[in-house]
Amino acid sequence: MALHLASEGWDVAVHCGRSRAEAAQTVQDLQAIAPQGRFALWAADLSQAAEVRQLFADVVSAWGQVDAVVNSASLFELDTVADIDTASFDAHMRTNTLAPVLLAQCLATHLKSRDAKGAVINLLDQKLYNLNPDFLSYTLSKAALECANTMLAQALAPDVRVVGVAPGLTLTSHMLDDDAFRALHRLAPLGQSSTAQDIAQTVSFALNNPAITGTTIVVDGGQHLVRQARDFSLMKP
Repeated sequence: MALHLASEGWDVAVHCGRSRAEAAQTVQDLQAIAPQGRFALWAADLSQAAEVRQLFADVVSAWGQVDAVVNSASLFELDTVADIDTASFDAHMRTNTLAPVLLAQCLATHLKSRDAKGAVINLLDQKLYNLNPDFLSYTLSKAALECANTMLAQALAPDVRVVGVAPGLTLTSHMLDDDAFRALHRLAPLGQSSTAQDIAQTVSFALNNPAITGTTIVVDGGQHLVRQARDFSLMKP
């Protein structure tokens, strides 16, 4: 998403939690493809409200303005109804729901001070339309963020548009080997689920279309239409 937006002329403030080396590499990659752009790295713990607000303030202080926020960071840890506890639930809700809401709040206040308009893009999950009981805290936090999409779009109009983008299975992880990932990726009705480029193009579309707010675009090759009893990471193809 960062690379795609930079190629379209956006300056990109890259945020990271613990993955500083990877984020720094992203900044280098951005500078390579768009030498005239502004790109920089900021670190913050999104589970801490004070750090979320400070993150936004620091970017504004450095660059003077922010026009959009893409909330793509998520905590994604396995729990179920059998072992969910306060710590797991609270951590997911703080990072995956409260942080995006606070950043939307910060953007709205900032835009109003400039008499400008902007947008918030919230990354969701096709799982919200194809529920299973795995990753309970994560799923609840994303469901709350989907609800917040509507409420924020209502509350922050006309200054801020709020759009959800819900990917399907897009990238592999330590929980899936390459063969399993490829097999599961093909389960979508269109023969493949979402790719990173699909998501980036959709985020760009949502940022640039002034008539879209309070809705979610599902980008998953139709994956949400196929009933699944388990999360992808726990399925055997």
